[in-house]
Amino acid sequence: MQVLLLALIGTVIGMGLTGWLTGLAFAVATWAVLSRALHRSGLRSFGAANRVTLGRATLVGGVTALVADSFPNSPPVSPFVSLTAVALILDWIDGKVARRTGTSTPLGARFDMEVDAFLILVLSVYVSTQLGPWILLIGGMRYLFVAAARVWPWLTAALPPSTARKTVAALQGVLLLLATVELLPYAANFAVAALALVLLVWSFGRDVLWLYRSQRSATAAPRAGLGRAADTGTTELFAGPVGG
Repeated sequence: MQVLLLALIGTVIGMGLTGWLTGLAFAVATWAVLSRALHRSGLRSFGAANRVTLGRATLVGGVTALVADSFPNSPPVSPFVSLTAVALILDWIDGKVARRTGTSTPLGARFDMEVDAFLILVLSVYVSTQLGPWILLIGGMRYLFVAAARVWPWLTAALPPSTARKTVAALQGVLLLLATVELLPYAANFAVAALALVLLVWSFGRDVLWLYRSQRSATAAPRAGLGRAADTGTTELFAGPVGG
């Protein structure tokens, strides 16, 4: 699928060696990581929703190839906007398919999230050439969070569902695409990108604060139970708080 898309792009607008190598590297990396994840998950069927996400990943590979081939100049507007827009629309569709078919899985959710994160990274890399390197914070936020979780494991705890988080994540691609096509004056594009960053910092900050408080509460509860057990000299009172 990736090779066919690259060939189509190359036929329509022409694409150099850099674009081809980048697109193929993306395809090989996606295949390798996804194959390993499927093997570890033990899923018997890939699922309709994952196929939609795979199609979206293929489009993201095309966007990546276009940006790499034209860097640091602007990629051809029409195919760039078309591929990105369809990828963003499919991000909404694959979740609907997963829920409607009852095929939601941790692998599918992770696959969807990583494709989203990489698309945002590619868009931010391109927008940074127009508005400055600070835009890279948008694309790098997810990867900085993953790196921080290796130092502070409490960041890996499950978060409660959040409509606000999903909305902010969906807006990142839309706002970056708007800033990318340069339909607005420079100041307006700067404001749009800044809004994307502010929303993302707020969303990540909100989640990190929730995780930190949860970790503090989980740590404090056993200590409080231990203190009460020590005061009474019994094991029954100690067992109660820990079990709760």
